[in-house]
This record gives sequence, structure tokens and C-alpha cells, in this order.
Amino acid sequence: MAECEPPADVAEALRLPKRGIALLRRQLLMVDDEPVELVSSYYPLEIVGGTAMTGRRKIPGGTPTLLAELGHPPRLGVDRVSARVPTQDQHQALRLPGGLPVLRTLRVVYSEAERPIEATVMVKAGHLHEVRYEFTAE
Repeated sequence: MAECEPPADVAEALRLPKRGIALLRRQLLMVDDEPVELVSSYYPLEIVGGTAMTGRRKIPGGTPTLLAELGHPPRLGVDRVSARVPTQDQHQALRLPGGLPVLRTLRVVYSEAERPIEATVMVKAGHLHEVRYEFTAE
């Protein structure tokens, strides 16, 4: 856990002021001892400052439960998925072979009145994942 100035698209998604600071929680997800996903979740400090979110422990019920308890229940999530060349850090952390791309998802979670309460960047090895969309015709 750390307070930091998030990437520009994350800061914009959270509607932070210029050079605004957010709380960052990071995870490296593993399957069978192999790294499969880098997850960086950012939260507005005015919502999560001084809460269990700032600690290193897992949060009982997860962050959605804590956000709801703080009066900010998740109501809508919006994903933006892109394929990109990995950074050197991403290449090493995910143990990527060759020059393979990564899939980068920026997920923004909104509460009441479309207030952004979380922005998460998920980076996955492009050759190991597939994106699937479903929709109904109206």
C-alpha cells in the first residue's frame, strides 16, 4: 500500500486534481506458481484514508464490501481493454517470452451519482488470455 500520483488515465478516471494523490494497492496473481496478472488498484484518499484499505492485510469481504461500509457501494463497472507492448517491469514480472503484447484493462468502478471510487489496471500476458463480450439485442 502506498500513496502515489497515478498514471494520467487513472487520475482522469478518478477525477483527481492535477498532481492528485491516490491510494495504490498492488497484487501479482499466480496460477501454479506462474505469474498471470499484475493488478494495481487506485482509490481516492478522501474515501479510503485512515481505513483498513491502507493496511497490508486482506480486507474481509474484499474492497467492495469495505467501500459499501464506507457509504460508497459499487453500482457500475466500466472496462477499457487495450493490447500494448509491455513495459520492461511487466515483461519481467509476467515472465513473458519474446516480444508478446499484454492485455491492459482499465476498470473504473462507480458508486451513487456516478462517483468513481476505484480504478484498477490489470495487465495480463496477451498470448494466455481471451476477451469475450456478451450483449443482448433490444
